[in-house]
Amino acid sequence: MGNELRQLQQRKLAELLRVAVTENPFYRRKLSGIDFNPDRDPLSRLPFTTRDELERDQIADPPFGTNLTFPLERYCRFHQTSGTHGKPMRWLDTAESWQWFERCWATILDAAGVAQQDRLFFPFSFGPFVGFWAAFEGAAAMGRLCIPGGGMSTERRLRMILDNQVTVVFCTPTYALRMADVAEQMKIDLPGSSVRMLIVAGEAGGSIPGTRSRIERAWGARVFDHSGMTEIGAVTFECLENPGTGLHVNEREFIAESVDPLSGKPVADEEIGELVLTNLGRTGSPLIRYRTGDQVRMSRRPCACGREFVRLEGGILGRIDDMLVVRGNNVFPTAVESVLRAIPEIAEFRMTVFDQGPLAQVKLELEPAPQAVDNGLAERARRALESAFSFRAEVWLVQPGTLPRSEMKSHRFVRNSSTTNWGSTK
Repeated sequence: MGNELRQLQQRKLAELLRVAVTENPFYRRKLSGIDFNPDRDPLSRLPFTTRDELERDQIADPPFGTNLTFPLERYCRFHQTSGTHGKPMRWLDTAESWQWFERCWATILDAAGVAQQDRLFFPFSFGPFVGFWAAFEGAAAMGRLCIPGGGMSTERRLRMILDNQVTVVFCTPTYALRMADVAEQMKIDLPGSSVRMLIVAGEAGGSIPGTRSRIERAWGARVFDHSGMTEIGAVTFECLENPGTGLHVNEREFIAESVDPLSGKPVADEEIGELVLTNLGRTGSPLIRYRTGDQVRMSRRPCACGREFVRLEGGILGRIDDMLVVRGNNVFPTAVESVLRAIPEIAEFRMTVFDQGPLAQVKLELEPAPQAVDNGLAERARRALESAFSFRAEVWLVQPGTLPRSEMKSHRFVRNSSTTNWGSTK
């Protein structure tokens, strides 16, 4: 990291801490008695912030907790986490903090080369999950034409894309594939449409080669991945010059660390660790040394784009708390998806792990693509998983259209403590 960027981070951190320790009840308690100087001391002198702390804080002081720097009357935006990993957390922003969120998205759009003449389409329901809210409003603030696509069927959304000559689509990787499936059924030529890029988020699929290439083939368009969190902000972006290899952290707005998830000690460059983030501009509801639970490989190697920002090689590799232990093997859902997306006849899948101690069993439901010919699909999938992860799965084929799709985060991996009784592989 260059001196200029380091000094910028130090200035922003000093201002954030000055406000947090005097005005924010959560961090006033948490950082009380700690003598810390951003110009002198390593960030590791400050304690981690965890999701468990934040959840307990909201339970103890409902409904919004105490991580609020200003009086409640200053806050104008409400969102909540998706609830994928437990009870949803509520999150509030002041107008100033929300503008910071929008500026983070402006960095993402600029890095992807979103131009003034582009037409941006957002095919998701504008509910309490932060989703692409900040992307929509950040792009509008930049003067881009933003087209909302909430409250519509997939068929109507596809018509909106065609009728309005949309060039940029924002969605989850799962929904990009869902729209492609429906387009095929409607005889719509997506590669021949005006869409030239998709910016995906909410899942790791944008950085999984098999998922990414499937989306790009189906749409005839470039995929740009992005990661962020409701409570931390819009963190990373993919640069135009280095496709599909990793994500830059916007280090003008975030301090990124990588630590061993067990010891909390820093890990070396290029080693896998847990991503820890401090946001530097969301003063109304800040997070300092927040343990994200994301597994990453951070690298300072030069990038073709010339930016000095740290890169997460391969994007978000997995969630620490999503790891499945099957017959003594540590298995991340992203790795399973990478294997299954390499089999083109699989349209969708769902994996259920029946947790029976060391003898955990795996059931894999496969939905074939509508035009796929079953030439031993279940057996090929079973062998692919066994080769990659050294466990055998019971593989069942289901009828096309059986497995659920979502415009937001997918739920393809399920833990279940029940006993199994499936019979033979279908």
